[in-house]
Amino acid sequence: MNGMKQLISNNLSRFGMIIALFSITVLFQILTDGVLLTPLNVTNIIMQNSYIIILAIGMMLIIITGEIDLSVGSVAAFIGAIAGIMLVTFDIPVVLAIILCLLLGAIIGAWQGFWVAYINIPAFIVTLAGMLIFRGLTLVVLQGQTLAPFPNGFRSISSSFLPQIFNGGELQLFTIVIGIVLSFLYLFNELRLRRIDLKNNFNTTSLPLFIAKIATLIIVINVFTYTLALYEGIPYVLIILFVLIVGYTFIMNKTILGRHIYAVGGNENAAKLSGVKTKKMKFLVFVNMGAMAALAGLIFAGRLNAATPQAGNLFELDAIAAAVIGGASMTGGIGTVLGAVIGALVMGVLNNGMSLMGIGIDWQQAIKGLVLLGAVAFDVLNRNK
Repeated sequence: MNGMKQLISNNLSRFGMIIALFSITVLFQILTDGVLLTPLNVTNIIMQNSYIIILAIGMMLIIITGEIDLSVGSVAAFIGAIAGIMLVTFDIPVVLAIILCLLLGAIIGAWQGFWVAYINIPAFIVTLAGMLIFRGLTLVVLQGQTLAPFPNGFRSISSSFLPQIFNGGELQLFTIVIGIVLSFLYLFNELRLRRIDLKNNFNTTSLPLFIAKIATLIIVINVFTYTLALYEGIPYVLIILFVLIVGYTFIMNKTILGRHIYAVGGNENAAKLSGVKTKKMKFLVFVNMGAMAALAGLIFAGRLNAATPQAGNLFELDAIAAAVIGGASMTGGIGTVLGAVIGALVMGVLNNGMSLMGIGIDWQQAIKGLVLLGAVAFDVLNRNK
């Protein structure tokens, strides 16, 4: 019992958001008469919120450094417009167009990061200007028109699924096999980490709690993959999300770069005195945010199968809300990649559940605002304790 209390107290924010996500999911599952967690709708939730999850991961790094980026929606729209020009108008090869768009996104991030990190203009002002600039450039590039359709190769990134190797009829057996493989990889990794902790006499959770955690997550993984297998299997965009989540979690938790980013947000002056290149760290997180906004813009354009001037509207607010709901502190230094993903899923389930219930967009916005306010209040009360 003491071990459980310690585990919860050390991860209060994370557990709070997981409990909130679980509670919201159960509530809407009941209110929608079981429609929310049908295989088709689960797949839709993933695909509809993929670009918000991508933006939330990038925004989490920005907020950890104590900054903010209001331009990500406009940058996503601008990159989608550029992709439309390349692919629809000039028929550039898909792979080359994607690489160029991601590079352009990184350059835009570098442009904004330069003003914030090296000229010391507040990020709020720089990115507010960026929001206006790139929204205007989107209109200029598209001339107020919509470009469509995109090539099938480009659309498949955000709307297609892994091919099925095994013949399981309506059940996608390959997806189930992937779930089993992921379960074993997770089990072996957790056992390896626990062995290292015990060898070095680090504090570890009790064996019953360790087994319960492993069993719970393995069940979740396999139930999730089984649900996907009942429809079309694993979408390509989910693989992209998986790689980003694992990669950024590793960077933030296991590398010097990640520790330096946390240090900048925790106490910039102390970090500078400790030898951390604080300006470089801020510059890099904005470069990263630009590339992530570009990726989100490409995925959104592919799913919409069109480049439109209205794309990316309010994406920045959804990304900021997801990061804050996921445990990020606006004062910097606090937040996790997994928390950003959980926050984005909370927003996604809220949107999807309320849409299934026929709740109007006006009430949806009001309810999302209350959820955001509640998450910030929870963070403030938790830090005051």
